[in-house]
Amino acid sequence: MSETSLNRVSTAEDGAVVTSSLRESLDRWRQELLTQRLDAATAPSQHWEGQLSPSALSTATAVSALATVLLQGSHLNASERQRYAERIDQGIAYLRGSQNEDGGFGDTDRSRSNIATTLLVLAAERLARRVAETTDQAGFSTSQRIAAEAYTEREGSWDGLRRRYGKDKTFVVPILSNCAIAGMVDWQQVSPLPFEAAVFPQSMYRFLRMPVVSYAIPALVAIGQARFLLGSPPLAPLRWIRRAALNRTTRVLRQMQPESGGYLEATPLTSFVLMSLAATGRSGEPVAQDCLRFLVDSVLEDGSWPIDTNLATFVTSLAAHALATDPADDGRWRTAPLMRWHLHCQHRRRHPFTGAEPGGWGWTDLSGAVPDGDDTPGAMLALVTYRRGAGSGEADRRAAIDQALADGCDWLLQLQNRDGGWPTFCRGWGRLPFDRSSVDLTAHALRALQAYGDALGEQIAPRRRAAMARALQRGWRFVTKTQRTDGSWLPLWFGNQDRPDDENPFYGTGRVLVALGEAGVTDSPGVREACGFLLARQNPDGGWGGGPTLADWLAREGLPAVDRETGVAITSSIEETAVVLEGLAAVGGERHLRASILAGIRFLDQAHREGRHRTPWPIGFYFAKLWYHERLYPAVFATAALARVLKSWGAGDTEGPQEVRPGARGRPDL
Repeated sequence: MSETSLNRVSTAEDGAVVTSSLRESLDRWRQELLTQRLDAATAPSQHWEGQLSPSALSTATAVSALATVLLQGSHLNASERQRYAERIDQGIAYLRGSQNEDGGFGDTDRSRSNIATTLLVLAAERLARRVAETTDQAGFSTSQRIAAEAYTEREGSWDGLRRRYGKDKTFVVPILSNCAIAGMVDWQQVSPLPFEAAVFPQSMYRFLRMPVVSYAIPALVAIGQARFLLGSPPLAPLRWIRRAALNRTTRVLRQMQPESGGYLEATPLTSFVLMSLAATGRSGEPVAQDCLRFLVDSVLEDGSWPIDTNLATFVTSLAAHALATDPADDGRWRTAPLMRWHLHCQHRRRHPFTGAEPGGWGWTDLSGAVPDGDDTPGAMLALVTYRRGAGSGEADRRAAIDQALADGCDWLLQLQNRDGGWPTFCRGWGRLPFDRSSVDLTAHALRALQAYGDALGEQIAPRRRAAMARALQRGWRFVTKTQRTDGSWLPLWFGNQDRPDDENPFYGTGRVLVALGEAGVTDSPGVREACGFLLARQNPDGGWGGGPTLADWLAREGLPAVDRETGVAITSSIEETAVVLEGLAAVGGERHLRASILAGIRFLDQAHREGRHRTPWPIGFYFAKLWYHERLYPAVFATAALARVLKSWGAGDTEGPQEVRPGARGRPDL
C-alpha cells in the first residue's frame, strides 16, 4: 500500500478506495502467513508449525536438570557426560546474554524481569559452576551474579516469590525445590506435597483437594518424592504411607510420560521431574532417561530452550480460519494432506495424562499434547472451513469431517463447567489456573458450537442439538456475568506486561466481540459498553495494547519506533491491535467505529511495510504467568482481522456489517 493510498484510507469517504486499499493490505499479510507455512519437502501435510520464543526460564530449568544429572549420575559414560556438559555450557552462554539492565531475567528476550525466572537462573548458574568446578568455564561474571542477587532482594526474595503466585503452589514449589537442589534454600522451605495421592484414579483428584492443577501431577509426584527423601520426614503413619507409595507413584510418572519423553512437550515441567529424580539418585530410571532424551533433542540453535516444542495444531487452526474468512479466498491452501493432518491430530483414546475422553484436540501433533478447551474449538472452526471447501465428489472426506466435528462437539459439551464457562483441561477442579472457567476459552467454544450448528443444521442429531442449545445458553450467561463494569473482559491465556496485574482486556474483549458478532449480536448494551472501552483506549499510533517496553524494544532493535506521519511513538502490539480490530469489525462498521477501525488497518499495514511484521510480542501465557511470544501470531491475527473487516463491510460498503445468522438456537442476552 503506497503512502498516497494510506492517506486516502485514513480520510476518504470513497468506499471503493477503502476496499481496494484494504484488499492490498490483506494480500500482504496473507502472503506473509502462507510464506511461513511448512515446505512440502519437509512436511507433506504442509501445516503451520510456528516458532516459540527462546525462554530464559526454560533454559534455566533445563540447565539445572542436566547439571543435577551430571552431579549425581555416577553411571554416565564419558560420551554422555561430555554431551550434557556441552548443553549446559550452551545454555549458560545464552543466559549470560539475556540479563536485563535491572539485573533480573525475564521469561523471553522481550520480557520484563521477574523474580521467578531470576531465581531459577541463579540456581542454574550455581549448579553449572559446580559441574564445571570453575567460575570461568560455565558461570556468570561476579558482577552479573551480584546484580541478579540484588534484583531478587529488591523483589522480596522468597516472600516475593510467594506473593507473585498467591495461593497457587503449582509453580512456587517447583521453583523452591530447584533452588533447594542448588543449595540456595533449605528443603524445609519447600512445602511437602501429597505425592501419594497420585495412586488414586484421576477422577478422584478434585475430591482430594490437590494443591496443584491437573497438568502438574508429574511435578507433584517427582518433587513430592524429592521433598520426602531429602527433607525432614513427616511423622508416622504418614511417613510409612509415603514411603510405601514411592514405587507406585514412580510408575504413575512412567504411565503419564509421552513417547517424546517430555511432559506436555514442556521444558520446565520435564526439567523439574528430571532434576527431582536425579537429586535423589534416580537419573538412571527409564522415566529419567526419557526426560533426558527430550531435553537434549529440544534445545534450540542458540543454546536456549523454548517453553514447549511447538503450537502446531493451534496455529494451523487459527491460520486456516483466518485465510478462509477472506471473502476472496480461493482455498488453494486447503490441501487434502492438510485436512488429513488436522483430522489425525484429534485424540482418539482416553488420555493418560488428564483422563480426558476421546474427541478433543491439543496444541500440537506431538505425543506430549493434551486435549484442551482452546485447541478443540480452534480445530473445529478449521474443520468447518474444510467442510465448506469439500467438493460434491468428496463424500468420504466430508463424512470424516462431520464425524470429527460431532466428536469434538461432544467433548466440549462434557468439558463445560457448572458455571457455564469452559476450563482448559478438566471440569470441576476449582479456582486454580488453568482448570477454572475462562472467558477466552468460553468465547472460542461458543464460536465453535455456533459454527458447527450453522454448518450442519438439521443433520445434527436432535439430542445433540438440544444439548448444544443448552450449552450455548449457559455459556453466554457466563460471558454476561464476567463482563467488567468498564465493559471489558479479561482472558486467562493472554496478558500484557505493561498493565497492572499483567491483565489483557484488549485480547479478552476482542475475542468476546468476535463470538458475539458471529452469534448475530451487533448492537446491545453489552456490545456498546465493550466497544466504548476499546475506543477510549486506542493508542495515538492507531493500535491497541503494548506499552513502554514495546517502544523501548523497537528502539533497541533498530526498528521504526516512531510513526513517520504523526511523529507519535509506536507502542501498540500487532497482536493486540489485530484482535481488537477483528472484534470491532465482527460487531459492525457503524460510523462511530469506522474511524477507529481505519486507524487500526493503517497501523497493521504500516507495521508490515516497516518490517515489524516478524517481531512478535510476548502476550501469551503458558502456565503460571510464564510469558511467550509466537512467530506466527502477528501474521495469523492480522490476516484474520483484515479479512473480517473486508467480510463485514462487504465490497464497497463501509457503513455496516453483513447479516450473520445465529445458529443452534443459542443467543446471548447482552
